[in-house]
Amino acid sequence: MEVTENTQDNEYPKVQQELYNTDNENLQKLASLFPAAVKDGQLDIDALKEELGQFEEITAEKYELTWAGKQNAKKEARKNPLGKTLKFCPEESQYPETTENLYIEGDNLEVLKLLNKNYRGAIKMIYIDPPYNTGNDFVYNDNFSMTQEESEQTQGERDEYGERLIKNSKDSARYHTNWLNMMYPRLKTAKDLLTEDGIIFISIDDNEIENLKKLCNEVFDESNFIACIIWERAYSPVNLKKHFSENHDFILCYAKNIDGLVCNGLKRSDDANDRYKNPDNDPRGMWKSSDLSVGPIIKEKVYEIITPSGRKTMPPEGYCWRLTKERFQEFVNDNRIWFGKDGNNVPSIKRFLSEVKNTITPMTIWKYSEVGHTQDAKQKLKDIFDGASYFDYPKSVDLIKRMLELYVDNNSLILDYFSGSSTTAHACMQLNSEDGGNRKFIMIQLPEATDETSEAFKSGYKNICEIGKERIRRAGKKIKTRLNKAISNLNLEKNLKKFQILVLKF
Repeated sequence: MEVTENTQDNEYPKVQQELYNTDNENLQKLASLFPAAVKDGQLDIDALKEELGQFEEITAEKYELTWAGKQNAKKEARKNPLGKTLKFCPEESQYPETTENLYIEGDNLEVLKLLNKNYRGAIKMIYIDPPYNTGNDFVYNDNFSMTQEESEQTQGERDEYGERLIKNSKDSARYHTNWLNMMYPRLKTAKDLLTEDGIIFISIDDNEIENLKKLCNEVFDESNFIACIIWERAYSPVNLKKHFSENHDFILCYAKNIDGLVCNGLKRSDDANDRYKNPDNDPRGMWKSSDLSVGPIIKEKVYEIITPSGRKTMPPEGYCWRLTKERFQEFVNDNRIWFGKDGNNVPSIKRFLSEVKNTITPMTIWKYSEVGHTQDAKQKLKDIFDGASYFDYPKSVDLIKRMLELYVDNNSLILDYFSGSSTTAHACMQLNSEDGGNRKFIMIQLPEATDETSEAFKSGYKNICEIGKERIRRAGKKIKTRLNKAISNLNLEKNLKKFQILVLKF
């Protein structure tokens, strides 16, 4: 049948330009039957044989995380950045003669290696928010584990600055591999920058949490694992989700050397202190009652207590008292047991505010009511940019501030090498303004091009770095304006360096 150029589109069905991929369909069917046999989109023949009950003798098995290209990723971490140097950009810097803050544009792996010369063992805290590997992210293509054929296939995938980026689709046969090859050398190199009492926080979601934890166990040692924090990043469900609406992210936390790491704790809130009263006018001051019973049962701590009113009481079933009978009597003699106003209540222990720590040990669930959520962070970022929206899911300033408060002192150096919208820099400046600290930051970001249809591009921001640097300038200006109302001009000038940046590029 002949079709002329004037034929209307709706007269004949359009022919699909892509050929049907039988191999891909067969692989998917195989994966549905034997998921362990399909790894990173490729068939593992040995694993398939095992799924079918055909086992071969293996002489040397060991527990480890492995992937295609791991050996080369290790080599890349040790490779010297030959011929690389950083260029000072005076036109984009502010008070470069006095500021101790750095903003560096470039491939973060190359920059981390360059920083090792002058900053090895100098960084107190690292926070990173790397690509989550959701299937739509771009990851660095370091080109150290690719065959010639694969390399040729990705030749065109560079941004306008010549940096190699690849879109890591879940359809890719190297989906997890690409991400792990990107992350390993960057974590390995960053570890050397940490002080001996340093710490790293890494944001991630469900897509790579298992791999990232195993990777960090290898790089930092499993014994240096501190916590897996759950951040409540959203406050309302997305009803279009089929099964669950995810409202959390994970934040992995590792020490360089856990024996030397000190946690500052969280400041006690007014609400926490307000729970302390003094109904019996105890001269030791404010107190609150604490449960005297505890489980499981310890035989010598199960006994009858007679209250001042004559009431006899025993611990609840399955529980015992926290104190032995002798120790309980010592507490009674010291007026540390509360029987209620009328002396008829189940006894409780008096905990005095003057005897508790000034700080609270942090828990591993961080609620948005305490550290903010992404919608609030997005709105605050819009306010900085006069109502324009450039990032959909920025991190909260209060979220990063909490990390700083827990493990950083007033003169520490903080690094973020996936700096994005520069929330870490903002949090550092904000905390300095609140407690008079002199914390410094180093931000590293690849000048990733903004989409030509995006609001950022239309506003003149051609890459992410331009947004991040401008955010630092604007946030610093707002903070200084607030400070100006509270401190003298002399002190303001003295503190200018806390809110400015020195910009460097490759």
